[in-house]
Amino acid sequence: IGPDFIHSVEQVESTEQEQKSVKDALISAYEKNISTRLKAELCNSDVNSGMNAKEPSARNDKSEQWCTSWWHQFKVLLQRGVRERRYEAFNRLRIFQVISVAVLGGLLWWHTPASHISDRIALLFFFSVFWGFYPLYNAVFTFPQERRILIKERSSGMYRLSSYFLARTFGDLPLELALPTAFVFIIYWMGGLKPDPVTFILSLLVVLYNVLVSQSLGLAIGAILMDVKQATTLASVTTLVFLIAGGYYVQQIPAFIVWLKYLSYSYYCYKLLLGVQYKEDDYYECSKGVWCRVGDLPAIKSMGLSHMWIDVSIMALMLVGYRLIAYMALHRVRL
Repeated sequence: IGPDFIHSVEQVESTEQEQKSVKDALISAYEKNISTRLKAELCNSDVNSGMNAKEPSARNDKSEQWCTSWWHQFKVLLQRGVRERRYEAFNRLRIFQVISVAVLGGLLWWHTPASHISDRIALLFFFSVFWGFYPLYNAVFTFPQERRILIKERSSGMYRLSSYFLARTFGDLPLELALPTAFVFIIYWMGGLKPDPVTFILSLLVVLYNVLVSQSLGLAIGAILMDVKQATTLASVTTLVFLIAGGYYVQQIPAFIVWLKYLSYSYYCYKLLLGVQYKEDDYYECSKGVWCRVGDLPAIKSMGLSHMWIDVSIMALMLVGYRLIAYMALHRVRL
């Protein structure tokens, strides 16, 4: 450490400039003298070993010289991703977190009577909220944490971005859908919802559908910002807006801001869960000896139980759209 602070700062800056100039010189020397010959040797060795490869001389763009097929890259990345993330997805803390929330929720809504329809509606909204936000916060960290590895491996020409992204997408499916399935199995029957196997399976599918959409939004936010703090902040604001506009807390939203609820996937999940459990012409005991129509209940009347396939289609557009945004954002990452 130099005795003079200014002198030490200047010394550090000059050292950084020297390191940067050395690094640039090494990169340019590699590209001019070694890169083409090395890739040609690797590709030739892969062809000789029976792999499906193309000679780099057949392509003009160096970034498109792939020594392995897209399918081979996808398989290797898928196997690596599953092996790496299975411990993260099924660690004891996450399992304890999900199972404890499911058991606690099941005890709070223990065998809710059919006449307590407001409590049952609250349970369905809890489904849409918990599995709308929990996967999102987990997915936000994905690409910012893998940024350095992605840059390093793609800079060396290991694989295409499409093979990496699709391997990540398909590899996450069994890992991300196992815990929601266990959650619904526990709390659905403890909460005393409609004891019908078809209704249960449809409710489970809606929840899993919601998990995929929320995870897609988390991946998009993380890929766009590529910074954990900024992505977490944006995710917090987004989930708060979706929570308020989900159709449970505020049933009569002012006309100038009503469009917010149509951006919320929690709104569509909540509506689909209501449509699975109830029909507008069903009846419940609203007071002793008095039966009321489900469609006339204000909480359900404001949501509506018709046009369910439109809601499914909108969530499908969100699922595909958020994933495409994440994929395009990863193209912006400088190698």
